[in-house]
Amino acid sequence: MRPPSVDALARELAGTGLPHPLLVDAARQAIAAGDPASARDRAEAAGRALLRPVVNATGVLLHTNLGRAPLAVHQPARYANVELDLATGRRGSRRGHAAALLARAAGAEAALVVNNGAAAVLLALAALAAGRPVLVSRSELVEIGGGFRVPEVLAQSGARLVEVGTTNRTRRADYERAAAAHDPALVLKVHQSNFRIVGFTESAPVAQLAGLGVPVVADIGSGLLDATTPWLEGPPPAWLAGEPAARQTLADGAALVTFSGDKLLGGPQAGIVAGRADLVDRCARHPLARALRPGGLILGALQELALAYLRRDGSSIAFWRMAVAPVAELRARAGALGAGEVVECRSVPGGGSVPGLTIASAGVALRGDRTAELRAADPPVIARVEAGRTVLDLRTVAPEDDAVVARALAALG
Repeated sequence: MRPPSVDALARELAGTGLPHPLLVDAARQAIAAGDPASARDRAEAAGRALLRPVVNATGVLLHTNLGRAPLAVHQPARYANVELDLATGRRGSRRGHAAALLARAAGAEAALVVNNGAAAVLLALAALAAGRPVLVSRSELVEIGGGFRVPEVLAQSGARLVEVGTTNRTRRADYERAAAAHDPALVLKVHQSNFRIVGFTESAPVAQLAGLGVPVVADIGSGLLDATTPWLEGPPPAWLAGEPAARQTLADGAALVTFSGDKLLGGPQAGIVAGRADLVDRCARHPLARALRPGGLILGALQELALAYLRRDGSSIAFWRMAVAPVAELRARAGALGAGEVVECRSVPGGGSVPGLTIASAGVALRGDRTAELRAADPPVIARVEAGRTVLDLRTVAPEDDAVVARALAALG
């Protein structure tokens, strides 16, 4: 029997909503496999593989696989003064809007935005320490997700790594000896991100290192702007205890801080370098700065975020709304879903932030592993399996998505 024509089979798939070239691909694959009837399944699988909104019911607030911090962006199809000085009509700077506002919010003299947190570290090292030693504690030679290793980033920047102290204990005296022996360009302090060292440990804080006569660059990683969280009502959440913050790290004497935009800051993927104006200027003038710079969409999103922080309006930042939602409210929402057993559970910040700490939460639990069925919902609902049950943690579900979750649960039967 002759197989159907590729074009005819592709036209039968028009109802999937995919562009015709993708339907042709699905038809060709099905015919080549000797199974023309599988074309629709192949087309639908291609559609599911595209970027699309999902409901995060995992309880991981900054879920790297789901884009980390949730962010609403409303951008009209217009030009923007990304590099235009409206007062003079001349070329302006990308640092005049979002970066300036972030510097103000962090208590820094100046700031620069690049395309992610690793890029911020790489640029600072390349601009300030190429060809020269950089002191790093052995306890901070970390690797985080995606293979980001501090020694390799140092090597790529052209700086020379000088290991200081031991894996579990590094004192100011260790840095003093290394500084005397190597004449370093920088001391690099690195957030341990996704692990903790406990027990017989010691580390030298920024305040101790600031007097060494060597600029301290502190990679605080998670992007907490201010440990006092003035954008929230009430005291800082207990789970933030000990998390380094940009304002306090700079006040302790760091010359620069670097951090991510899509973690505790609650914004888009970006990296921020903030601190002394002369050092930020050197970073901005380095050739890598152009390769690592973000576009207008990212800058616009960061500008709106920075304005919210300066207004002390944490309720307008989706991450913070979710992070501080009362457990009683989550429990009530879980009961209103009308399916599964209402359970207490524990959320985590995620994204390498506040390792080892959890946040009290509530959600619903179902018997067995129903995660594949929930992922097949429209939109997909992403849950977790715990002790043989499927748990949907409502801390990471926006209230407006409760109806979506209820429909997905009802469809399970």
